[in-house]
Amino acid sequence: MKKRNYYLIIGIIITVVILVFTIIGQFWTPYSVTATSSSLKSLAPSAQHLFGTDNLGRDIFSRVMNGCGTTFFVAVCTVAIGCAVGIVIGALTGFYGGMLDEVVMRINDIVLSFPSVLLALIFISFLGKGTYNVILALGVLFIPSFARIVRSEVIRYKSQEFVKSAQVMGASNLRIIFVHIIPNTKVSLLTSVAIGFNNAVLAEASMSYLGLGVQPPVPSLGRMLAEAQGYIVSAPWYAITTGIVIVLIILGFSLISEGLRVYQD
Repeated sequence: MKKRNYYLIIGIIITVVILVFTIIGQFWTPYSVTATSSSLKSLAPSAQHLFGTDNLGRDIFSRVMNGCGTTFFVAVCTVAIGCAVGIVIGALTGFYGGMLDEVVMRINDIVLSFPSVLLALIFISFLGKGTYNVILALGVLFIPSFARIVRSEVIRYKSQEFVKSAQVMGASNLRIIFVHIIPNTKVSLLTSVAIGFNNAVLAEASMSYLGLGVQPPVPSLGRMLAEAQGYIVSAPWYAITTGIVIVLIILGFSLISEGLRVYQD
């Protein structure tokens, strides 16, 4: 009997709790996320303001609830683009091999040899600031990692008996790839998605921190962290609470990815 997978259990609990507050924050928050008040500037955490208020008198807890939605939206879209395109490229190169595989994998190696945030900065310098430009830039940069993982899985499975049986029965190559092989890679893919989500959250926070991602007045965890930097001494709770939420998001998905890896083993 297998031991309980505590990595997966704890990761799911952390992620679900944050997701619940995030979803609620898209429809309701204790206070307005944009309204300012000079009388409420830089208040310490209290029963009225759980995370305190920022330099403009805005409730930090409300902004975190709403800002998490922006971060999750960017991360989900980024991973969806990288995963969808990566699956197609990895599956075709892994199954057919030859020159196609050689050329595409060398391009993959070149892209992966550069820091993703650096390449994202280069893309955004051409595309311009904004949420959707960040999603496009990061989505393209996430393709090679998913393509490499799917390629290795397809190579491993394409010589299996169930694939040969499907070929004997006259199944087309595309059917064999996407109906018979890809479903067997789901655990590896889920692990990669969890890791990719972590990287997307970090990348989005980095872009917003640098002022290249989500633009005001829309709350974003990265931008909030950048705004808090100037008040680290006078109002440390602004940076601490926002930073803790970012860490918890990353921790939750890191534990999920580790739990899936343990499950796979």
